[in-house]
Amino acid sequence: MDLCAIGQDQFVKRLKQLYPMVDLKETPLPTCWSQKDKFQDVGLTQNNLRAHYKGNGKTNKDAASVRASHPIPPACGLYYFEVKIVSKGRDGYMGIGLSQQGTSLNRLPGWEKYSYGYHGDDGYAFNSTTTGQPYGPTFTTGDVIGCGVNLVENTCFYTKNGHHLGIAFTDLRSDLYPTVGLQTPGETIDANFGQAPFVYDIEDMMRELRARVRTTIQSLPVPDALSCWQETLHRMVQTYLVHHGYCSTAEAFANSTGIGIGEDLASIRSRQKIQMLVLAGRMGEAIELTQRLYPGLLEKQQSLLFMLRVRQFIEMVNGTDSEVSEQRAIQTSVIQSTRTLTEAEMNANNSAGSGGDDGSSSHSNGFSNGHSQTEHDEEMDVDRPSETESPAAVKKRVLCGGSTSALEKVLKFGRELQLFYMRLRAEQGENDYNKNLLQDAFSLLAYADPWCSPVKWQLDPVQRETACSLLNSAILNSDNLPRRPPLEVALSHSKELVALMARSGLGACAFADIDALFQP
Repeated sequence: MDLCAIGQDQFVKRLKQLYPMVDLKETPLPTCWSQKDKFQDVGLTQNNLRAHYKGNGKTNKDAASVRASHPIPPACGLYYFEVKIVSKGRDGYMGIGLSQQGTSLNRLPGWEKYSYGYHGDDGYAFNSTTTGQPYGPTFTTGDVIGCGVNLVENTCFYTKNGHHLGIAFTDLRSDLYPTVGLQTPGETIDANFGQAPFVYDIEDMMRELRARVRTTIQSLPVPDALSCWQETLHRMVQTYLVHHGYCSTAEAFANSTGIGIGEDLASIRSRQKIQMLVLAGRMGEAIELTQRLYPGLLEKQQSLLFMLRVRQFIEMVNGTDSEVSEQRAIQTSVIQSTRTLTEAEMNANNSAGSGGDDGSSSHSNGFSNGHSQTEHDEEMDVDRPSETESPAAVKKRVLCGGSTSALEKVLKFGRELQLFYMRLRAEQGENDYNKNLLQDAFSLLAYADPWCSPVKWQLDPVQRETACSLLNSAILNSDNLPRRPPLEVALSHSKELVALMARSGLGACAFADIDALFQP
């Protein structure tokens, strides 16, 4: 993307804030005037944001226009740019508007077919004709004219010095480019495609459109059998709670709605224990408990086991895995996930692992879940992280807590992991994912302080969530339960539909904020 403004990083950030649904790689936004898509009598300076007229300007046949670097993506929902009149020149015969690619640039926008323009000398609006209609006030040196395209309603409006002038055009064509036309000597304009704050509060207008689209979505009719609709939603919520192991919440929800849990409580508690271990970074214990409760599961899914072992290696480097737990007292690198603690606290009453009514259950896929072995397990000890880790403590962090024995264990485990990878490659063929996974993990040993290295992201507790999710899904699948809860599937489908709207050129996609719909 050819950014042409000072402070490119800030500019990109600004564009993403204004147009979050636009994929800047697939459909770049207008960022400056085009050096190629302009008439010869238009000169460009200041990073192609300033345009000036350099022709004779004797008649309207001497007009010259320039289009922006890219067309307006429909996924913007509401697009806006502003033009400051640096100088009206001799006569101020200037036009600001939109045009399709291929439209003649030897004319002011609005005079040619498939173009739209608001002209400064008379205040008229022109739509593919030289006969305009009265629209707004004239504009001259010092004025700031804004042009907005509502891609939801397919209309165009203008602003002058921050004041909305009303709708100028309706039923717009697609693939329009911001366009400006000049006609007499001395005419000069500066464009603002988002490089600087706009004079007009376009974001307030965006909030109004977003609220309008949200109201439209919420007012869509639901099936006549409202009770069936509510029951479906209740079941989706219940399966979500069960899937993620929120045992106490699932029981309370079941009591209030009458929707059954659908899984043995002991099984939920077992999965919950495993998830808590993973999210605490205690991968060795999590793998061991999984193998004890679900014998044969990981042996049949070697790629999953390899991923878990790689994660265990990372946690050994981090000092959190049980293999190096004897050094935990002097570790300053044990940074637990806040989310993990919240989940643990939500289900504190279940962490002790009380069993079901009969104390055991069996899996329909032939795996023995062994819940009876863990009914009286003690509640696992999950260290609470320090809310604020002092800079001095951070500086003291060293690989494996500075323990030689712990480092030896890590190196030995790494050699075993390399053999595991080679065996998988011999059995299943080359796998780039496994290869990169192992290389990234081993790269941690290249740094005395991996927490301040380019590969430190692997030590972030949030990385445990992927392992947790994959292992939990595999356990559920072994019980012939869905790998993903219906609520998450529905959410994913909804987001994909919004993305499909964007690719199909439906402007409302910019304001169909799925996440916002879940907010009260």
